[in-house]
Amino acid sequence: MLRVGEMIRHSLAEMLTRGDIHDDVLASHVITIPEVRMSPDLKLATVYVMPLGGKDVLPVIAALEANKKYIRTEIAHAINLKFAPDLRFRRDVSFEEATRIDRLIDSTRARPEPDERDDT
Repeated sequence: MLRVGEMIRHSLAEMLTRGDIHDDVLASHVITIPEVRMSPDLKLATVYVMPLGGKDVLPVIAALEANKKYIRTEIAHAINLKFAPDLRFRRDVSFEEATRIDRLIDSTRARPEPDERDDT
């Protein structure tokens, strides 16, 4: 599952880099694809996407959804699988989660240590 997901991720990233998908929204954004998760039967691929800077996520996902048939066909040609997986595009929140965790860690470091008392 991991290997197929990585193959799909690389294939889709290459398509976006080359500009193979003719869409004005996709052409005007640099899109990062950090992960592709496959279902156990390899028939469904969930593609996590994030435009550079995190802006205009919904229009980018809508443009990818509109071009889903073309993308799926091209991925099927690039990757030799028995079935071309159905694609779902989702917003990637891993960067936001990492930032939130970093803030939490930093906030605990910034707190002063409680005074140690000698209760004797």
